[in-house]
Amino acid sequence: MAEVTARVKWIDGMQMLGESGSGHTLVMDAAPSVGGRDMGIRPMELLLLGLGGCASIDVLTILRKGRHAITDCVATLKGVRAESDPKVFLEIDLHFVVTGKEVPASAVERAIRLSEEKYCSASAMLGKTATIHSSYEIMEG
Repeated sequence: MAEVTARVKWIDGMQMLGESGSGHTLVMDAAPSVGGRDMGIRPMELLLLGLGGCASIDVLTILRKGRHAITDCVATLKGVRAESDPKVFLEIDLHFVVTGKEVPASAVERAIRLSEEKYCSASAMLGKTATIHSSYEIMEG
């Protein structure tokens, strides 16, 4: 089994420094309504970013292996959370804008499907509580 490590250290107020096992850091903070100072990303936003990053890496990898000329890929996510604690994600919209030269829709659909069904660990985990709706558009360029 592969092990992943992380460390979260309290800075001040509700601000935390997240340190990944790979040596990268980011600042997290809570909303002012719960004592934060809005000085960093919210932890639940970070979960959405993780899903977007994981799925985007999959989609790009699959499209590149298919020798498609991709010049850009942007994933936009929107999550709806439960009203009461724990406020898990119930619905997540994941929209890809793939830009490239003559990229067939069938290739993008296949890449998204493989990410959802086989490769994306974040999607597999978040999909336990949330319905994830994926969509895409293709731009020429």
